[in-house]
Order: sequence, then C-alpha cells, then structure tokens
Amino acid sequence: MSKVYFTDLRTRPKFSLLAKLENLVKEAGIEKIDFKDKYVAVKIHFGEYGNLAYIRPNYAAVIIKLIKDLGGKPFLTDSNTLYTGSRSNAVDHLHTANINGFNTIATGCDVIIADGLRGNEERCIDIGGKYCPAPKIGSAIAEADIIISLSHFKGHEQAGFGGAIKNLGMGSGSVAGKGEMHSTAQPVIEKANCIGCGICEENCAHDAIHVVGSVAEINYDNCVGCGQCVAVCSQDAAVMGSVEPGKILNYKIAEYTKAVLKDKPNFHVSFIMNVSPECDCWAHNDAAIVPDLGIAASFDPIALDQACADLVIKAPVLQTPNELNDKHQHDAHHHEGEDKFKLIHPNTDWQSGLEYGEEIGLGTREYELVTLP
Repeated sequence: MSKVYFTDLRTRPKFSLLAKLENLVKEAGIEKIDFKDKYVAVKIHFGEYGNLAYIRPNYAAVIIKLIKDLGGKPFLTDSNTLYTGSRSNAVDHLHTANINGFNTIATGCDVIIADGLRGNEERCIDIGGKYCPAPKIGSAIAEADIIISLSHFKGHEQAGFGGAIKNLGMGSGSVAGKGEMHSTAQPVIEKANCIGCGICEENCAHDAIHVVGSVAEINYDNCVGCGQCVAVCSQDAAVMGSVEPGKILNYKIAEYTKAVLKDKPNFHVSFIMNVSPECDCWAHNDAAIVPDLGIAASFDPIALDQACADLVIKAPVLQTPNELNDKHQHDAHHHEGEDKFKLIHPNTDWQSGLEYGEEIGLGTREYELVTLP
C-alpha cells in the first residue's frame, strides 16, 4: 500500500495555498531525493492557448525553488503535440508557455521543449513492453536525472481522465511517440448527429476527415487517432470508437510512463482543481465538473491517480455533462459516488490504464490517504 498525501484548499493567515503546497510535498518526502547537481525535469502541461484550466505557474515556482534549495538544476518541460495548435513546434510551444506565465520571472527556471524544434528529438528507451517495446521519449526528459511531475487532474475524451500517468506517458512522448500511442484509438462518426459544420475538417492536422455532402467522413489511412475531431465537435458526432482500442491507448500510455521513470528517482503532484471535462490540450476549457478539491502528492503515480479519481467520484457534480439526460439535472445527490469520467465519456475505460500500470510495476492502486491541514 502506497501513501498519498492530500491537502484541501482552505487557507488561513500566513498559510497560503503556496505554503500548503510546500508543506504537502515535504511531508510526502520529496526531500528524501538527492537533488545535488542533478538535472531535474519538472514535467508539466503549459496549456493550449485559450485554455485556462492549466496549473498556475505560481505553484510550479514553489516546486522549482524547493528543488534549487536542495541543490538541483530544474527545468520545466513538455513535448510537442501531434495535432495542429499552439504547441505543435518548439517556437509556438515556448511562446504559448510564456503567454501562460511559464517563464523565468514567474517560475524561477527556464522552459525546455523536450523533443526539440519539430518534435523529432527523441530517445528510444527499451522496456520490453508488450505494446511499445522501446517508447520514443523527448530527449530532454529522457536525459534528465530526476523526474518530477505536476499534473492538472481532469477528464479526458480518450483516456477517461488525465492525471500523473497521462501527463508523464503521453506528455513525454515525442511527436512520433504520440503517433505510436494513438495508432489504435481512432474516432468514428455518428452520422445521425453530424450537421456537416466542418469544424472537424478545419481542425484536423492530418487531412483525415472531410465533410462529404452533409456528413463528415474519416479516411483511416490518414487518421492517427489524436482525438482532435472529438474534442472540437459540439454535436457528439465525432466520438471515440470501441472501448478496446481505448484500453490499448491507456496500456501504451502506461508503458511510456514506465520508460520515462525507468531507473530514475521520481515524485508526483496532482492538482484536483478546475476539473474540466476534457484535456488542457484544447484551445478552450469547459466549466469544472466538480468543486475544487485540493492537492495530492506521492512517490507512486498509480496510487496518486487512483486516489484523485476516488476523490472526484465521491464529490458532487457542478454541471451536467452533455452525455447525461436533462432529467438528471435536479438529482438530490448530484451524482455523488458515481464515476464522473464514465458519465462524461462513456466509451472510455480509465481503470484499464491503472490496472495495467500496476501489472507492469509502476505502482499500486492500494493506497493510504494521509490528509494534512
């Protein structure tokens, strides 16, 4: 059983959220890591331009300062995206990070895009994986001595939710690595829902989807399964296919996480706030589905994700996702105890990723929640 440390978001004079974060990670044992003269990759998501649900840079600054005080050489990092957007190359990615506040002034360290200018600077790390034998990891992350992850916990239209494993696995993969992970998770078109608006066609980076007549059609020879069409469709016409490919996506993400953490000290923090229905990769964020709950930390990324999921499941909902019928809107208990991620994205299976991650030695789903003031 792993320990997961948790603190809520209540504050008092001289004990701000920044102070609570520092206290949390210290109580969770981050100081046990030998940071002296080590390169420390602080893996974070900088947020797509227009999305405001990402972690505030102020929180990153607390972790950066602590690492520096312990003798480490930290840098904030993420890899480029598979789809077209404000983070698909290092120039735009750095610009977006800077606009969103991730710069030396706000955080106290530099930003390095892990897989380089065009997303092709990678290291293949042999793990003997069943689905990905040698994951393609952005070189700056692969060459770091220590991995620290700061994750915004939220829903995800393909994985079910995005937490530490998603941040580490998918987020650290090079562009080719992301293609490898997405290769079996392809969307489908529910033709009865499609209105032929063309927004999916406009946003597809791989020329894989076109409106023919009045209905979108997918060319699977070109489709890489990135899910961009699913994210931008407001009609529930572009949806993920069967659960089985979604499970395989989660298995691959777990294997990529194993490659990222292989033979390296690591520590993980998740922020359960602004729990948006979908990923921070999109240029918008919908309203949070549950109240802001707190911050959690652990050496075990599997236990951390499981604990965060359990906390969200126990919480009441703040909004009714489109996939729910209006009749649920006034339920007395507001879906307390129900799997919010299944309610929002019924064709996903988030548990599969944690089960497989446990199987390949990333951690355990059994945890003790240690609650701090």
